[in-house]
Amino acid sequence: MPNRHDGSTGKNGSPKRANGRPDRGSASSNGRKPAVSMGGAARAAHERVAPAEPLPRTSLSDAELEYFRSLLVAKRQELIGAVSNMENEALRKTRTDAAGDLSMMPIHMADIGTDNYEQEFTLGLIANEREMLKEIDEALDRIAARTFGICLATHKPITKARLKVKPWARYCLEYKKSQEQNHRR
Repeated sequence: MPNRHDGSTGKNGSPKRANGRPDRGSASSNGRKPAVSMGGAARAAHERVAPAEPLPRTSLSDAELEYFRSLLVAKRQELIGAVSNMENEALRKTRTDAAGDLSMMPIHMADIGTDNYEQEFTLGLIANEREMLKEIDEALDRIAARTFGICLATHKPITKARLKVKPWARYCLEYKKSQEQNHRR
């Protein structure tokens, strides 16, 4: 799978894919955001979080941005490999391949249930990994736009300690804590 974040940019400074075409996942040159289909709850959460003013530029140095970019690219490659392996295990193998069952005995209903549970569990893991890949791609876009390390909700800097642990973090720790407290109520 080609890495769409190879560091190259187009005439207007927007990221380009490895094939040379502009990355449609980032804001276009006319300043409009791309159309994204969101469900009702996701749209409401997005509208509450996204302030009207643009994000301020990061205070991180070029060397720090490159460090975080390298962390993100490495994690992205790791996840792509993990997702590929899980897809191969969950979707492309028959029960006999997965279990190493060479006998031609009839399959017990409990075995079928176990196989289905394992497949659904793996598909859930794949969905989580793909969501993390999306967050990593968004973080790489923020590095290219020089807004990386800025909380999307408060526009305050995200601590370097948090970014080292979770470089794809979108929100500062204070905002995440307040969100979690609101969800408990």
